[in-house]
Amino acid sequence: MKDKTALCAAMDAHGDMVYRLALCRLGTKSDAEDVYQDVFLRLFRDDTVFRDDHHLKAWLIRVTVNCCTDLHRSAWFQKSAPLEEWSADTAPVPEDYADLWNAVAALPEELRTVIYLHYVEGYQTDEIANMIGCRPATVRTRLHRARNKLKLKLEEDT
Repeated sequence: MKDKTALCAAMDAHGDMVYRLALCRLGTKSDAEDVYQDVFLRLFRDDTVFRDDHHLKAWLIRVTVNCCTDLHRSAWFQKSAPLEEWSADTAPVPEDYADLWNAVAALPEELRTVIYLHYVEGYQTDEIANMIGCRPATVRTRLHRARNKLKLKLEEDT
């Protein structure tokens, strides 16, 4: 996508989603911002012709997940001590759900990701499996585990 106008349109349409997904997976604003920039730089350099907006969104999600994984594997990331910045202040929902999103932020990354993609972005388990590179049964298992952990955490807090 070498067209700057199309890139700006993609950033306007999907930039928040890319940032929130990166923040959900990484937990820090600065890392999420780095991934955001990397994803849209890759989009600008990529020659893929997208069939429609859904195809573009799926590509952006897959690249965001891959960039987050690459960052996790980097030596710098493994030596740094992450601050949990993904909280009620940055969660993509109204303040009424602050306790819930703080509990989601405490989940392991693989569980946070499926919760985010399923409940915030509205994807089905088959679509999520394709995006993150696993089987649909694995996504369903992760959703089940995440729901159970959230239930226990929220019951414990009340």
